[in-house]
Amino acid sequence: MSALSVSQHVDGVIARDRAIVAKTVTLVESTNEADRHAAREVMRALAPHSGNARRIGVTGVPGAGKSTLLDAWGKRLLDTGARVAVLAVDPTSVVSGGSILGDKTRMSYLSAHPNAFVRPSPSGLALGGVARRTREAMLICEAAGYEWMFVETVGVGQSEVAVSEMVDFFLVLAIAGAGDELQGIKRGIFELADAVLVHKSDGDNRARAQVARAELQAALRYAPRRNARWNAQVMTASSLTGEGLDELEALVGRFFLEQADWIDEQRKRQLTLSMWRTAEQQLISSFRSDAATTELASELSLALQARETSPEEAAALLCARWIAANLPVPKK
Repeated sequence: MSALSVSQHVDGVIARDRAIVAKTVTLVESTNEADRHAAREVMRALAPHSGNARRIGVTGVPGAGKSTLLDAWGKRLLDTGARVAVLAVDPTSVVSGGSILGDKTRMSYLSAHPNAFVRPSPSGLALGGVARRTREAMLICEAAGYEWMFVETVGVGQSEVAVSEMVDFFLVLAIAGAGDELQGIKRGIFELADAVLVHKSDGDNRARAQVARAELQAALRYAPRRNARWNAQVMTASSLTGEGLDELEALVGRFFLEQADWIDEQRKRQLTLSMWRTAEQQLISSFRSDAATTELASELSLALQARETSPEEAAALLCARWIAANLPVPKK
């Protein structure tokens, strides 16, 4: 149970108290029922204060330098007086359930700056590597006045579509000189990308980065786009030398200027989609925590092992049992 009241959470976030912002994110990440109830009240109160940030998703293959790029990019933004927040979603171990939570150490400048907020959150095995409450954490940061909102994801996979459901601009990082320049960047990721950045373009790798850029730009020509009004571009940059970062910032700035109407439409769709995603999560949580359903699942598991039923039939029985116990019977 949170030590702060709902009003203390709300007032502290609006007052831009970083400690309370962190505690409020912890509140919305909690699975405790009392905390969940308080979190809903907090989010309802903060909703009118959110929505004013530029939301950018950043993904890429492991080793592409996502955290390093965000630290360098964030520093440039902070130097202009902007406020920057980064939600870095860490991978959760399938075996132990633990997470690395190392992104904060890789963003040393942002982590120490008073106008920046870096929050590493375990993904919880969530679809697309996006922590279950990432969207709520993002809205909290926006209510706290952070003007640039970055969501750094675990890596690249088909389920990275989850990222595009909460951001305006989607950036995919790649690196040259690793053999296959597509490096596991599947077609579905290209369809989501508003830009692809060949990172670590410095030293001996600069020439290879230019080759990779040309190859990736050619591949993008044949990829469908999530935004038909915008032609995704491939760029090169180095966070070490700073080369290419001016061009990246200019591209992102042009996107937000030229695509303002599309962004407004996209956010409306995202709100409705978020409602459905949250409803699905709540139904699944209620379903799996129901005592009678769990008991029946144990019995059906034994029946499955004995080849007395099929997974499909067992699933149908589980759903029927939960629906009968939890949904009202229609009046005749």
